[in-house]
Amino acid sequence: MKQRLNIQELEPDAYKAILEIFKYLETTSLSKNIKNLIKIRSSQINSCAYCIEIHTTEALKNGEKQNRIFALSAWKESPLFSEKEKALLAATGEITQVSNNGLTEDTFQKLKSYFSHNEIAQIIIQIGEINIWNRIAVSTLMFHHPS
Repeated sequence: MKQRLNIQELEPDAYKAILEIFKYLETTSLSKNIKNLIKIRSSQINSCAYCIEIHTTEALKNGEKQNRIFALSAWKESPLFSEKEKALLAATGEITQVSNNGLTEDTFQKLKSYFSHNEIAQIIIQIGEINIWNRIAVSTLMFHHPS
């Protein structure tokens, strides 16, 4: 498939604004592991193959284990993820699919037991940021390679 639109060329100011969010997130206290789990899981939910490829490669370079990446789509049943990571992944799913029930009170309370309010705010922003990229990539066929 051929790319439909190039948002970076058509709307460079908007593209730069999204990059500024990315740059901000690089300065937060969230670990690379946490950011990678969010990016991969949101990209799985949104069926963004290119983002999954980018962020799994990045996660491996940052020391993530292959078996955890393989198990990420079944994180609820997997013993490979800590309770803290499960709270993060629950929030990632709920916020990525915000029209279902939003961020539930139960998930929010679990997040509060592991993360500060500032960290929860950063997590929400990180989830939003990867969802922007997923939506751009999927909608525009930005990264699809010819078959």
